[in-house]
Amino acid sequence: MAFRAPTAATPHGHATPSPLPSSRKHAAFSKLSGVANGSRRARLAGAAPPPVHALAPTTAAASPFPPPNAEYLAAEFGGHGVTFEAVGDSCAVKMAVRNGSAAHLLLPSGLVTSYKPAMWHGASTEVLHTTVGEGPGGRAVIRGGVSMDFRCTRVDAVAGAENDDARPGSSSWWSPGGAWSLRDVRGGPTGSIEVELVSAEPGSRGGAEARCVVTLRPEALASEFTVTNPSASPNPMAVTGAVANHLRVSTPDATYAVGLQGSDYRSREPLLSEFSILPPDYYSTRPGATARKMNWLDNLISGGGGVARRASPAQDPDGEEEDDYKHLTDELCRVYSHAPRDFTVIDRGRRNSICLSRRGFEELYVFSPGSNYEWYGKFAYVCIGPAMLEPVVLAPGSTWHGAQHLRNPNL
Repeated sequence: MAFRAPTAATPHGHATPSPLPSSRKHAAFSKLSGVANGSRRARLAGAAPPPVHALAPTTAAASPFPPPNAEYLAAEFGGHGVTFEAVGDSCAVKMAVRNGSAAHLLLPSGLVTSYKPAMWHGASTEVLHTTVGEGPGGRAVIRGGVSMDFRCTRVDAVAGAENDDARPGSSSWWSPGGAWSLRDVRGGPTGSIEVELVSAEPGSRGGAEARCVVTLRPEALASEFTVTNPSASPNPMAVTGAVANHLRVSTPDATYAVGLQGSDYRSREPLLSEFSILPPDYYSTRPGATARKMNWLDNLISGGGGVARRASPAQDPDGEEEDDYKHLTDELCRVYSHAPRDFTVIDRGRRNSICLSRRGFEELYVFSPGSNYEWYGKFAYVCIGPAMLEPVVLAPGSTWHGAQHLRNPNL
């Protein structure tokens, strides 16, 4: 049975009605001023791929580099069914294939703000939920969509990680988040389009490097990730990570996660990051709950203890999922282990479904704000994504590979 989908991958404000046209979205930005191993052990990853050119990294909060130049990128990488548009201090990379499916991502954040697959009825429909709001200094802050967060920690800094008191030093880890540069664009609108992003460890040339390839196909949007610890590295490197997909729905009351039956789960507080969408009254309505204002990956891995405190995947689960058709109407925040590699999210309100598959990630994060909010509004979404909570240890010269696919079964 074919279901139909949500709409709108745009910006933080009030309700998220239908997606803003490109011109309106640009105006909204201008108006404001500008993510293991599932076993209980860390494992060694495989061999390194061919060397990749290192690029100087930046940070999401305050980039020391100029914003991406849309005109330069268009001249350098245009002609593959991809266009580039300046959006405040960011650059939107817009992909479209012949059947009408389209996707947008932002540089340098790497945030996918829109995925509009072609549907059975002949039109394309937005399945991601994003909002736009005003951040520090009046700059535009985009939240939601598909965001990735990886933490790469030198093993010498997490030695003694079995000791709960171990902590990585403040300069012992790096994250590629917010520091993505465009390396290549391949393919074309008649088949599939690949956009390759790369981010490098701060410091000297030849440091660790992360790569992300976002591929738009007629029937799916794929994100493939690699993290490489170069042969010249003096130490192994532990990698953890997660991907957060904010899926737009009519209301969580009409939304179901299909295929999670038998999976163990542990309850969590929602994760906070610069891309998270969280109802402002969430913590005030839950006695004893407190917002943990830290990197959301830290929060997910250890409830606030950092990468070295690897307790969460090894803890006894809170329960086992009994429903194969999990209703997401209630406020819910869980990490599932032993979950299937492929499962489906169905929104009956929009007669839409999306299939999520993962590789290289052993856990699954599921958050629903509940159905106490306006239908088709700002908090009408569920956040679901693959997670890698136990570190994968990369020896010098080794690479970790992971991927997720958002597949459209509605053609």
